[in-house]
Parts: sequence; C-alpha cells; structure tokens
Amino acid sequence: MLRKIAISFLLTLTVVALVAYFGWRSLNDYLDSPLQLEQSEVVLVKSGSSFPKVGRELAERGLLSKPDWMAFYVRMQKVGHRLKAGEFLLEPGVTPRQLVTQLIEGKSISYRFSLIEGSTFKQLRMRLSESDVLIHETDTMTDEQLMTALGMEGEHPEGRFLANTYQFQRGMSDLDLLRRAHKLQQKVLAEEWQARAETFEKKALPYKAPYQALIMASIVEKETGLSAERPVIAGVFVRRMQIGMRLQTDPTVIYGMGDKYKGNIRRKDLRKPTAYNTYTIPGLPPTPIAMVGREAIRAALNPEGEKWLYFVAKGDGSHQFSATLKQHNKAVREYQLKRKAAYRSSPE
Repeated sequence: MLRKIAISFLLTLTVVALVAYFGWRSLNDYLDSPLQLEQSEVVLVKSGSSFPKVGRELAERGLLSKPDWMAFYVRMQKVGHRLKAGEFLLEPGVTPRQLVTQLIEGKSISYRFSLIEGSTFKQLRMRLSESDVLIHETDTMTDEQLMTALGMEGEHPEGRFLANTYQFQRGMSDLDLLRRAHKLQQKVLAEEWQARAETFEKKALPYKAPYQALIMASIVEKETGLSAERPVIAGVFVRRMQIGMRLQTDPTVIYGMGDKYKGNIRRKDLRKPTAYNTYTIPGLPPTPIAMVGREAIRAALNPEGEKWLYFVAKGDGSHQFSATLKQHNKAVREYQLKRKAAYRSSPE
C-alpha cells in the first residue's frame, strides 16, 4: 500500500514538474517572441495606468497576444509599480520582455520645442497654441494671468523666457514648458551677471541690475543674427549710454508701435514718443523687446569693439561700423541708399 502511494506521489510530482517545465518554457518562448508589428507603432501610457490595462489595449489593437501572460510575468518580476507614463515607440521585432523593460525604464518619445531668438512673447504664445503635443493650459489666459500662474504676478512677460530648444514628453503642458524656460533664463542671467566685465573702456557698465542687461541683450538680439557681431553692437549701445547719447535703435520703435507696424518705419514714427522709442527717450526701454539666448546676454555684459558709435546693415546680413557721423553717413549712402536686389537685413 505504501509502495503504491509512493509511486502515485512520484508520478504526480513528475507530472507537476513536467507541466511546470513546459509552462515555464512556453512563457519564455512567448516573452521572447516578437509582437505582431508590421511597422512602428506608438503606445500611450497614461498616468495611473497599469500593465494589465496596457496589455489589453495592445491586444485590442491586434499587436499583442496573450496579454495575461505578460501581466503574469510582470507580477512574477514584481515590477508593476515601476510602469512609467509616456508615449512609447514600438519597433518591429520588439518582444513582450523587451516591451516590459522599455515601459519600466521610461524610454518614451521625446519632442522638441524651440523658443526662437529675437521672437516676441506674442509670437511664442501663438506657436504654443499650435502645438498638438503639449497640453494647453494657457490658451484662455491673459498675459497677466499667465505670469501670475508662473509666480511672477505683475511682471512683464517679454524676455523672461530663455531662447533655447527644450525636450519634453507628451503630457507636459505649455505652462510647464514656460516654467522651465523661465527658470533656465534666471539661471543663465545670474551666471552671466556674475561673469560680467567690470568696465568697458575704463567706465562702469551702465546697468544697475541684471534686468537692465536683459533689456540690452534683447536689443542686441534684434539688431543682428551674427554671433561675432553681438558684442560689437552691444559695445556701440553701451558707449552711447556712457556718453549720454540716445540709443536710437529701430527695433525698439517697432516694438513700441505694436500692431501699427506694417513693415516700414516712417520719419513720423521715429518722432512719435512711446515708452519704447529710443529716438525720443534716454537710456533703455522699460522692458526687453524679444526673447534672447545666452550669447546675447553675454554680449550685453561683455561689450567689445573699437570707438564705434554707429552701424548700418550692409545687405549681406552683416553691418558696417563707424566711429563718426561723417563715416556713418557715407556708409548709409553706400549700403542703404543704393540697395541691390540681393539686399537682406539678416544673414542666411
């Protein structure tokens, strides 16, 4: 009797072992078999989702067979809590095992959004509203409400966000992106302020605070797209401020005109006082006039150049610099009054 029980026990144990072996082998074969992908597919994992839910969604799309098997593997590995939210690109050949690894490592699709040097906050808001990836929190906000939401109540938004390219994943809001750009702008401005030149031509720089340097940087940014010219143009404007000369820069006039600017500045526009018309006001305008990058900030704080007081666009994207009004008028006649068909104000 005992022998029969022992034999029966051994047979049962053998069957269980065989079932376990073939079950384990089948599971591993499944985990290492490619998903049913004929082309790249995107899967969106929302915040608060789970592996079973992701598996069911993939199964409904015909991309994953036996989603319960993948869920069992996740439970066995005890990694369910490590599922990352995001948008993931699945390439042909990916296996369920690799998919689980991809979802817990958070290797999601990255997007890019560029804040363009020299563009205005109004232009930035328009581009943000056109994004089909960012979550739109600011579309119905006024500029004032937006700045309040960013913790900058009462501050002017122009120039407050660093011109740079930002990577992000689907699920980020436009407000989050602006928050990052503002934080980086503060960091860069503080760094460049600490590294600023002590003097320019043996005179102190005309800035009482970093914000004034930011205003100057925005003017430099609008005047040239050439890296080599930025510190030289900054030198022209700093020198003018040091001797009490008005800045007389067209981009500030244009900014002050707002929607009234139609592509051409008339003589009466230069004479009409506004808070931004540097032909009529002394010193800097009250706020920046555009977004800036680190280079423009550095140029404003480290001006260069000889005794230049004037410059004029040459028509190839660069400028002719002059030390005297006589030299400048000659350059104007050469480069402005005799414009060629290939003339352009910015570099290619």
